Amino acid sequence: MSDIVIETPVVVEAGLNYLVPNGERPVTYAYEPPAGVPLRNGVYRAQRVRIANARITPPPGGLALDRNGFELRRHASALTDFSDPAAIERVYYPESEALLKRCTGAKRVVIFDHTLRDGRATRADGVREPVKYVHNDQTFVSGPRRVRDHLSPQEAQALLKGRVAIVNLWRPVGETVESSPLALCDSRSIALTDLVPSDLVYRDKIGETYAFVFNPAHRWYYFPHMTPDEVLLLKIYDSAGDSIARLTAHTAFDDPSSPPDAPARRSIELRSLVFF
Repeated sequence: MSDIVIETPVVVEAGLNYLVPNGERPVTYAYEPPAGVPLRNGVYRAQRVRIANARITPPPGGLALDRNGFELRRHASALTDFSDPAAIERVYYPESEALLKRCTGAKRVVIFDHTLRDGRATRADGVREPVKYVHNDQTFVSGPRRVRDHLSPQEAQALLKGRVAIVNLWRPVGETVESSPLALCDSRSIALTDLVPSDLVYRDKIGETYAFVFNPAHRWYYFPHMTPDEVLLLKIYDSAGDSIARLTAHTAFDDPSSPPDAPARRSIELRSLVFF
C-alpha cells in the first residue's frame, strides 16, 4: 500500500489497556467532568500483546474492511490545514464521502462528526489526546440509534430496514506518525463475550461504546509510519450478518520502536453512516 522505505519491525510487543470487569458499568466523560468525578471509571490493566506490522505480515488472505474490520488506503486530501472547522466540512467532508462510497460500494454516506487529536500536552481547544485503551466507538444498540439521531424519523425507519454500517476514516495530520500509532484488532478474533457496553457522557446526551476485556485470541496489527496521504477505514458497526465484520477494536499505543524524540501524533478521525 505504501512506498515508505523506513525500516520497521515485523512485530512489536506492547501493553494495551483492557478493562478489568468488576460488575460496574464503565463510564467515560467526553468533557471535563464535574468536580470529584473521574474522567473514566473502571479499572484498566495493560496486557502485553504482539502487534504485527500489517505492511509486512497482513492477516491471512489480505486485509478487507468487511473481513477484518479495517483496511488501509492511499488517498491524498486537498486539505492540508485542518485547524479550520469550516474548511474541514467544506473540503474534507465531501472528498471523504466520495472515498467512502468508492471503498465500500455504499449508495449513500452521511458524515456526522469528526475529532482532531494531538499527543502534545498543549492542545488547541476542542482537540483531544489519543485514546490509549481498547474500545469501539459504537455498540449494537447505539449504532442504529445514530441513524435516528442524524436523519428524519421517516428516513431513518426506511433506511434501517436495509444494511447500515458506521465507518471511521482515520488520517494522520501534518506529518508521518512516529508515536502513538493505532493498533487494530482483526474482527475475526473477537468474541461477543469480549464486549462490555459503556456509557460515553456528552454535555447533552449519553452515548454507548464498547470497552473490551482481554482475550489472548485477539490478533493485533498496526501500520507503522502512516503518512497524511494514507487513511485507515475502521468498521465501527454493521447491521449485516455474521459473515461480515460487524466491528473492530482499536487503541493508540506506546510503540517501543518509536525514537525517543518522536514528535507527538496528530490525526483526524471522521465518522460516517454508510447505507447500502
